[in-house]
Amino acid sequence: MQNQVENVRLEALKAIEAASDLESLQQVRIQYLGKKGSVQGLMSLMRDLSKEEKPAFGAQVNACKEAISAAVEQKQAELAKKAMNARLENEKIDITLSGDRFQIGTQHPLMLIQREIEDLFLGMGYTIAEGPEVELDHYNFELANIPKDHPARDMQDTFYIDPNTLLRTHTTAMQMRELEKAKGRVPIKLICPGKVYRRDDDDATHSHQFMQMEGLVVGEKITLADLKGTLTYMADTIFGGGRQVRFRPSYFPFTEPSVEVDVSCPFCNGKGCSVCKHSGWIEILGAGMVHPHVLEINGFDAEKYSGFAFGVGLERVTMLKYGIDDIRNFYTNDLRFLKMFDRYD
Repeated sequence: MQNQVENVRLEALKAIEAASDLESLQQVRIQYLGKKGSVQGLMSLMRDLSKEEKPAFGAQVNACKEAISAAVEQKQAELAKKAMNARLENEKIDITLSGDRFQIGTQHPLMLIQREIEDLFLGMGYTIAEGPEVELDHYNFELANIPKDHPARDMQDTFYIDPNTLLRTHTTAMQMRELEKAKGRVPIKLICPGKVYRRDDDDATHSHQFMQMEGLVVGEKITLADLKGTLTYMADTIFGGGRQVRFRPSYFPFTEPSVEVDVSCPFCNGKGCSVCKHSGWIEILGAGMVHPHVLEINGFDAEKYSGFAFGVGLERVTMLKYGIDDIRNFYTNDLRFLKMFDRYD
């Protein structure tokens, strides 16, 4: 029986040495050390031994078991190290190779201008208002002092969804929502950026979809001088210091008096050039004092409160600032055009 134990030990050590990977080593361990393995089979032979022979045989079997277990552990460590080295070799990174160049997007020029103006007015204590692009006639026209059949509706050829629902023609609709929400409480200082839509033929200077940024201030003793100071500061920030602001009489249903606003040409400093058609001035927005009727229908005491409003076309300002000659460039997704603004990020 002692020869049987020795034979099992030698066979096991030979099988362990021949194992080429961890999986085959596991099979060897089960074959010899498992519950139904060869070592356990040796223990079953003890029933044929005398009482005196059993202790010596049991000790020999235990020694065999320990020798096999130690050999398995040693071989397992060797195979694990070998597998790790092979993995490291296969996954090795050549640090001398050039790294991948990831294409990073740029900010759209319209977003550059929008965020620049937003930062400007946030710094002056304004808030940013948002509203739906699919708007109700009530907010887009009625509360802005443009009732049904009013001639001013002809100024804005509108996309109607149904008789009472439309694609907003100006961000004034957002101002009306904010006035209604305020319920006569002041002060109000906000800007309303967003897309607007009008039935227009697309060409180099017109688009059926464009972006506006409107501003609204309501409080006590708000005057036209406050509006002029605000717009002069905005023009200096966008186009550089020293801009002059000029007001020309105009008409908008929701402001009275209403004005068109020009700034001295940033390209020639008012001397006259092809951009400003040699006038020295460039029109950038419309503005005016909030019409008393607009205040009243939105719940404000027009005898006590006054305000001003303005609306600037972001495409126009962006075209002027960056020398862009075709509004369609903003919407054609031409990467060559967009990459020109990497330096402005």
